[in-house]
Amino acid sequence: MHSVEIKNLDLQFGSVKVLQDLNLDIHDGEFLVLLGSSGCGKSTLLNCIAGLLEITDGQIHIKGQNVTWAEPSERGIGMVFQSYALYPQMTVEGNLTFGLKNAKVPKDEIKRRVARAAEILQIEPLLKRKPAALSGGQRQRVAIGRALVRDVDVFLFDEPLSNLDAKLRADLRVELKRLHQQLGNTMIYVTHDQIEAMTLADRIAIMRGGKIMQLSSPDEIYNKPKNKYVADFIGSPSMNFFEGDVKGGTFTKGDLSVPMEGYDFITAHTTDCRAIFGVRPEHIVTGELVTRARVQASVTIDLVEPMGSDTLVYAKLAAENFRIRMDGQAKVKIGDQLRVGIDPTRASLFDAATENRL
Repeated sequence: MHSVEIKNLDLQFGSVKVLQDLNLDIHDGEFLVLLGSSGCGKSTLLNCIAGLLEITDGQIHIKGQNVTWAEPSERGIGMVFQSYALYPQMTVEGNLTFGLKNAKVPKDEIKRRVARAAEILQIEPLLKRKPAALSGGQRQRVAIGRALVRDVDVFLFDEPLSNLDAKLRADLRVELKRLHQQLGNTMIYVTHDQIEAMTLADRIAIMRGGKIMQLSSPDEIYNKPKNKYVADFIGSPSMNFFEGDVKGGTFTKGDLSVPMEGYDFITAHTTDCRAIFGVRPEHIVTGELVTRARVQASVTIDLVEPMGSDTLVYAKLAAENFRIRMDGQAKVKIGDQLRVGIDPTRASLFDAATENRL
């Protein structure tokens, strides 16, 4: 069953098309992440689902009901924004109960919902405090709790962790994943942070220019990106790219020659073409593993970035920038010659003209 259905959705501001003929089905109980760079339309889409923006064309269905023109309060959704938007003069308990009191929810039911949300989010000791006495993470928990007490089927999150520091963001990311597992509600989450997307999502919708570039599981998006944009967007550092030619089942660019046996495209097509070869930095092998690699090369190290658990190495290969992710304890330095190996079955090929996956 689909929890949210978006059909042929268009949104224009004057002559500017923000969302174009967008279709999206979100499964019941799914954690879907809308991922993309600033201006791609992800928050705009979320606001359309919430009823905060009036769409130009198309339909939105939530739990089988057409809510295209329904008010936000009638859509059965709870929303958590980037800003906490808490009432500073009220206690945490007051912030949690305010919307329920306005909706004339019975007192016993309000008490039950607040107690449940406070227990799930571990904010029971904070109920009598005001927002000024809370940390950023505690305030965001209260903001999530305010959506939670509404007891709805669909939760919408608009970059809720972006105002927090790195450690707190990582901690709350784990809590959000546990919250979803515990509740089983449908959650739609907007972010520009690919780590949040990869760790939280059942499926990711990568957006660009008001369109969905790829909608799939994190594993599928990482290993089989639909186009060069998706491949470049996912991964840090991003994928290494080389533009060259595929002839007779082998990709060639300068002195780089990669036999593509075992790659799906080569087994299904025999036509020679201009292509872009891509391989992720973490899929480059070094050390003793190089001897077993089908493709081997030597590079000179230009830059080293020690990161503790990993070491990022920058070099040149076939006149292109080439990044390698190595073990954090790797003993390498600028100017060293490094032998590297590439496994073509873990690489990606894209058409040079369309940039779509081959």
